[in-house]
Amino acid sequence: MRVGIYLSVVSLLVFAAPSLHAQRTRQAQVPATVVIQQANQKLESLAQSTAPEQVGEYALGPGDLIKIEVFDIPELSQQIRIDPGGYVTMPLIPQRIRAAGLTPYQFETKIADLLQSKGLVSHPQVTVIVVRRMSQPITVIGAVERPMIYQAQRPTTLLEVLSAAGGLTDTAADYVTVSRMTKSGTSDERRVSLSDLIDRGDPKANIFLHGNDVVSVPKAGVVYVVGAVTRPGGFVIQNDTGEMTALKALALAGGTQPDAKTKNAVIIRKDRLAGKRDELHVNLKKILSQKAEDVPLRPNDILFIPNSAGKKAMAKAVETALSITTGLVIVRGGTF
Repeated sequence: MRVGIYLSVVSLLVFAAPSLHAQRTRQAQVPATVVIQQANQKLESLAQSTAPEQVGEYALGPGDLIKIEVFDIPELSQQIRIDPGGYVTMPLIPQRIRAAGLTPYQFETKIADLLQSKGLVSHPQVTVIVVRRMSQPITVIGAVERPMIYQAQRPTTLLEVLSAAGGLTDTAADYVTVSRMTKSGTSDERRVSLSDLIDRGDPKANIFLHGNDVVSVPKAGVVYVVGAVTRPGGFVIQNDTGEMTALKALALAGGTQPDAKTKNAVIIRKDRLAGKRDELHVNLKKILSQKAEDVPLRPNDILFIPNSAGKKAMAKAVETALSITTGLVIVRGGTF
C-alpha cells in the first residue's frame, strides 16, 4: 500500500505537476556551492568564537626545531631538531638531554643546571627559542579546500582545524571522521556529524584534537540526471546510508520534458576497477505504473532520459551525457 502511494506521488511530481514540484524543490534544494559557502562562513565564525584560550606555555616535542644559545659561549650555541625519542645532544655534554614535554623555559633551566654541575660554565645564561613547531601535526584530508598538516600550538578544536583548511568543498559528506592512535597501538576512529558541528553548533561535537590525529572529510555520493528533464544536474546523496533511486533522482530534477521517452531511460555506470562503462536500460514508464520495481542508483551514476528512441540518436546522446556532467550544477539540501 505504501509503495503504491509513493509511486503515485512521484508520478504526480514527474508528470502531472512539474511546476509545483519545481517550486517545492527550489525551496528544499539549492546549489551546493551556496550551501557550502554559508556553512563555511558559519564554520569560521564558530571557530573564532569557540577557540580555547592559550593554556600555559608550549611544550616541546619530537620534530621541533629549536635554537639553543649560551651567552658568550658560541661553541655551545646551536640550532637542532629534537629527535624522535624526544632528546637532543649538545657539545661537551656526553649524555642526551630530554627535551620533550618541557616548556622552553624549563629546558633552559635544565641545560643551565647540566652545564654548571659538570663544571663547564660557572654562571650559564641559556636561551631556548622554538624555530619551527613540528611535534603536534594534525593531518586534514578529504573534501576540504586545502588539505594540510596543521601544527597545533595549544589545545585545538575540530572547528579550528577545518577553518584553517579553508572549509569544506561542495561535495563534502555530512560527517567527518577523526582517527587517533591509542597507547596500545590501535586506531580509534570517531565520527562527528557536520549538522551537529555547524548547523546546531553543538559544543560536544567540537572535540579537542591531539598531535598525530587525522581529520578526514569524505566526499558525498553524487548522482547525475541529464537529458529530457526540467533541471539537469548533480544531486548529492545526503549521507552514506541514504538511498537514491531512479524515481527520486528524476523528481529532484523536476520531472521530465513533454518529449521525454521514459521507457528508454539509461543508467550510465562507470566500473573503475574494470575500467569499463555499463549502460543499464530502465523503463521508467513501467516503474511509474507499478509494473516494475524502482532501481537504486550508486554514487557517480548518470541517469539519462532521452527524447528520441532512435538507436543512432541514442548512442550519440549517451556520449553527450557523459561529456556534460562535469559542467552541471551540484545540488544538495539547505543544511547538512
